[in-house]
Amino acid sequence: MPLPSGAQALQRIRKQFVDWFGLPEDRMAVKNPPRRAAQADLVLKTGSSVFVIEYKGVAEAVHVSAAVEQVKHYAVALGRGAVPVVAVPYMGDVGRSICERAEVSWMDLSGNAAIAASGVRIVVSGRPNLFKRRGRPSTVFAPKSSRVVRQLLLDPTKRYTQRELASATRLDEGFISRIVRRLESDQLLDRDESGAVKPANPNLLLDDWRASYDFSKHTVLKGHLAARSAEEVIERVHKSLSKRKVDHALTGLAAAWLLTGFAGFRLVTVYWREPLGAKDLSELGFSDEQRGANLWLVQPNDDGVFDGTRPGKPMRCVHPLQVYLDLKAQPERATEAAAELRKRLLAWSAK
Repeated sequence: MPLPSGAQALQRIRKQFVDWFGLPEDRMAVKNPPRRAAQADLVLKTGSSVFVIEYKGVAEAVHVSAAVEQVKHYAVALGRGAVPVVAVPYMGDVGRSICERAEVSWMDLSGNAAIAASGVRIVVSGRPNLFKRRGRPSTVFAPKSSRVVRQLLLDPTKRYTQRELASATRLDEGFISRIVRRLESDQLLDRDESGAVKPANPNLLLDDWRASYDFSKHTVLKGHLAARSAEEVIERVHKSLSKRKVDHALTGLAAAWLLTGFAGFRLVTVYWREPLGAKDLSELGFSDEQRGANLWLVQPNDDGVFDGTRPGKPMRCVHPLQVYLDLKAQPERATEAAAELRKRLLAWSAK
C-alpha cells in the first residue's frame, strides 16, 4: 500500500479514533487549544480524555524520539490529563521501546496501538506493516557498510574525518562518503566545522542498527557438543580452533555472561573467520543437530564483526556492540541479558 500524504494520514487517525470510541468526528474536535498545543498535528477529545497526536511519516528511532519530545511538550500546554500520542505508518520494536520508556502512547496506520488514558486502555498488536518500503535499502546497516556505524559507536565521543573512517574500516573513501551522507540525511550524524563527524545521538543510532540487524544473514551451523557444562563447550571449541589457527570469538549469551556475569547460559555461539571441514567438526565432536543445540558456529557475512574484540578467558569476545546485536536472535534469557549489557557497557549520555 502506498504511504499516505500527511493530510491522508491524519484523516486515517481521526477515523481510527471514531472507530475506537464510537463518537462522531465533529464531537472530538478541540476548539481553540492553547497556542503551544495547537502546533500538534491533532488534538482530539473523547469523553474526559484529550489526546495530543504527533504524526511522523517514518518510524526510525531518531524520528520517533523527536516526536516523543514534541508531543510531550504540546501535552504540557493542555494541562494535567492530556495524553501524548505518537503516530507513524508502522511502529517497529525499537519505536515501541522508545515510547514505552518515555511513557508516551503510540498508534500506527497499520492498526496497532498502545494507548493509556484515564479509564481507557487500547492495546492492539500483531497487525502487519501495510506500508513496507520498496527500494532504497537501509544500506548504512548492511554488512559491509555497518562497519562505519560500528566504528562510530566504538567511541561515540570521538570525531572522525572520512579518511580516518576509511582507514579504520578498510573501506574506500568514496564508499565512506556515501554512507556518511546517508547517515547525515537521517539526522544520525553531527558534523563540525572541519568536516569531522560523530554520532548525533549514539543511543538512537544503536537502536536503528538493532532494528535493521538480521542475525540469520550469517551462515549459522547449529549443533550439539557433548559436554558437562557450557564452560566446557567454550574451552573445547577454543582449543580446537586455536590448534587449527582459525580466528574466532564468542558472542551471544556466552559473551554476555563473560562481559557482565549476568545469568547462566546453555547456548554457546562462536564466530569463526574460516569454516572447518567435516573432518575437523567430527574431531571436535560436533553433531549437526538443531534440536537441543548447545553450540552455534557462525561464519559472519562480513569480517567487521571482529572489530573491537575484547579479551576473555578462555576465549575472547566480540565487542559488546556486536554481542548486543546478536542477542536479538538468541533464546533463553537473551532479552534480559541484552538489557543488562546495554545498561552496563553501552550506556551513553544523550548529549
